Amino acid sequence: MSFILTAGARQIDLSAPICMGILNTTPDSFSDGSNLAATTSSTFRVDIDKALRLAETMCAEGAAILDIGGESTRPGAEEVSLQEEMDRVLPVVAAISQRIDVCISVDSSSPELMIAAIEAGAGLVNDVRALNRSGALEAVARSGAAVCLMHMQGQPGTMQDKVEYSDVVQQVSNYLGQRLAVCREAGISNDRLLIDPGFGFGKTVEHNFQLLKSLSQFAVHGQPLLVGISRKSMLGAVTGRDVNERLAASVAAATLALQGGAKIIRSHDVAATMDAIRVHCAFASE
Repeated sequence: MSFILTAGARQIDLSAPICMGILNTTPDSFSDGSNLAATTSSTFRVDIDKALRLAETMCAEGAAILDIGGESTRPGAEEVSLQEEMDRVLPVVAAISQRIDVCISVDSSSPELMIAAIEAGAGLVNDVRALNRSGALEAVARSGAAVCLMHMQGQPGTMQDKVEYSDVVQQVSNYLGQRLAVCREAGISNDRLLIDPGFGFGKTVEHNFQLLKSLSQFAVHGQPLLVGISRKSMLGAVTGRDVNERLAASVAAATLALQGGAKIIRSHDVAATMDAIRVHCAFASE
């Protein structure tokens, strides 16, 4: 599928898949957020130099988008205050925007942070709540930013407590279709819209693999598919490996997602993911 994503002032060609690098500015993300902590602070504070080095590394490895988040959405995570989220995210967005030529995504559901991050240089909003918070839809609609709408059953703190679907693929697809319609009605054009089935967000291991197996069905919406499956617990469940030992499983899952039509792979491990993308593209072109 040929598609040009409009993300603020940027035009991103999605005729071939791309990689989105993950940059967590949280002390409690399920994987790597604490790596960016300032060692001289007794409380969590982001070290901007560390964040810039990580951003530069991921871009050198091939990331076309950097996704910056300041609130952990792992299962059981507690919400942070808006001020804390902004304090974590905005200095990193501003520093990267000033020094690195890359599309910046802000991983947030807070409309106030969306607005401030876009003003600081972000071109994409990656919202696990699909613009459902009051003011979020309007914030993105008024901007030129792109948005990724993700499916989540429940909220991060409780989303794995009671997971039930009669047909997970159809229900997730229906939800995303509804949110796309709401966004279009609000004036967000198709060239600014992405969808994400939300692996691990209110789904069992079985649900996640049903979605992975059925990704091609989401093409009915006509919007590019973003998949975030890197290091997730569904991979630990089938391999028995700890979160930091899931590189091979993550690359395997990314390859399956690419075969299912994913256009953006969100990953902690950019170099390995780019290798998978290149192999997939070479295979698909033959």
